Amino acid sequence: MKFPCFLLSLLLSACASLPTPAERRALADRLAIARGWRAETIRTSDFDLQAYLPARQARSDVLTVYVEGDGLAWLSPSQPSSDPTPRDPLALRLALAQPEGNAAYLARPCQFQPADSPGCSGIYWTESRFASEVVAATNSAIDTLKARTGAKKITLVGYSGGGAVAALVAARRGDVERLITVAGNLNHRAWTSHHRVHPLNGSLNPADEADALSRIWQWHWLGGRDKTIPPGLGQDFANLFAGRSKPVVRIEPEFDHSCCWVEKWPMLWEQMAHHF
Repeated sequence: MKFPCFLLSLLLSACASLPTPAERRALADRLAIARGWRAETIRTSDFDLQAYLPARQARSDVLTVYVEGDGLAWLSPSQPSSDPTPRDPLALRLALAQPEGNAAYLARPCQFQPADSPGCSGIYWTESRFASEVVAATNSAIDTLKARTGAKKITLVGYSGGGAVAALVAARRGDVERLITVAGNLNHRAWTSHHRVHPLNGSLNPADEADALSRIWQWHWLGGRDKTIPPGLGQDFANLFAGRSKPVVRIEPEFDHSCCWVEKWPMLWEQMAHHF
C-alpha cells in the first residue's frame, strides 16, 4: 500500500512508543471509571463489540451513541496492526465529555478484544473496515444499548472512520434522529483517491447512501488543519444533498484530526443543541 508522507510519519511516530493492547484497554477503562462508566462486551452474530456506558443510566427517550474511529490499523505502510485498539480512544473521550443527555460508546470490531475474538481478521480494520457485516454488528449492538436504556430515538456520533460506520448504520435504521460526525470519513473513495492509497474495496460507502440519509438531520464537524480528513472532502459530501436535507457543515479553523475536539466538545455540543 502506498502511503502519503504525512501518514508515514504518523505511523513511525506511533510505533516508536506503542502501548500494548492491554495498556490501551487499561487507558479506556480508567477514563470510563473516572466518570462512573463501566465496560461491557456486546455479542453480535459476527463480532464481539466493546461498549462503555454509565453504570447508572437514567431512562431517556434519546440515547446518543458514539462510534470509535479506525484505531491502530497499520504499523507501517505495508504491515497492518495485529490489534486495532486505538492508542487514545477519542470517541470515548467525546462521549464522556457530552454535557447533557444519555450517552454510550461503541468500539469498532476487534478493538479492546482478545486476539482470538470472533471474526477478528485484519481485513476488518483495513480494506473491509466498513463492510456490511461491520455495519450489521454495530446496528445490532445499538439495538442492545437502546433496549437497555429504554430509548425511543438514537443520535449517532462518529469520529473519523466511525463517521462512516455511523452514517451507514443511520441509513439502515428508522429511529436515528440525528447523525453527527467529527472529522468523519464520509466518502472513502474520495478519501483514498485524495491520499493516493489503495481503495477500500471491501467496504460500503456512505456517499452511496445520500437518498436514505436525506431524511436525517446531519451535522458534520471538520478541522481546518486536518490533513487526514481534509475539510473539502466533508463539504463535497454535503453537496450531495439539496435543499432542506443539506447537512450542516462546520469547519473549526484551528482544529486538526485529533485536536481540539474533546476539549471543546461541551461548547460544540451546545452549539448543535440550539438546532436540535
